[in-house]
Formats: sequence, C-alpha cells, structure tokens
Amino acid sequence: MSDSEKVDLGIVSKLTKAVIVLIVAAIVFGVGIWYLPLINQNERMRQELHRLATEVKREEDLARQTKSAMDALRNDPRTVERLAREKLGYAKPGETVIRFQNPPTAP
Repeated sequence: MSDSEKVDLGIVSKLTKAVIVLIVAAIVFGVGIWYLPLINQNERMRQELHRLATEVKREEDLARQTKSAMDALRNDPRTVERLAREKLGYAKPGETVIRFQNPPTAP
C-alpha cells in the first residue's frame, strides 16, 4: 500500500467511540428515568413503615400501662381506695372532703 491508499480512520474512530458513549449514557439515563417512580414509591413505603412502627410502639406502651392499671385495680386495695376517693369523693367515717374548683373564666 502506498501513502495515498491509506485511509485515516482517526476521526471516524473517535466519532464511533463518542456515539457509543452517548448511547450507553442514554441507556443509563433511560433506565434511571424508568425506575425513578419505583424509587420514590420505595421511599414513601419506608416512611410509612417508620410511622407505623412508631404507632405500634406507642400502642404497645398504652396497652402495657392499661394492663398495669387493671392489675393494680384487681389486686391492690389501696389503689381502689385512692380511686374511690378521687373520682367518687368517698371518705372514711369522720373525714372531711374538701374540693377545690377552678374559678370560672371570663369570656
């Protein structure tokens, strides 16, 4: 081959590589756009899971407190006596019950 028959493929080679890089970038971008709604849905579900776990913990604490109060009412006569005094205004014979009321608020 002579010098006149050699073809310089330098620019074509560079353009081919650039086109391949752009195609790969477009595919990656397209896959990212395709999965973006799933990623957002996943994040919303994680937040909902965290909210529900917090609510479950709060409800478990409330159930534990309620069970403790029920056990005290069933098994501790002092608790029943205290509750009767507070809620029903009961007193032992010879005791005087004094009730304090908040003053009425002006409109």
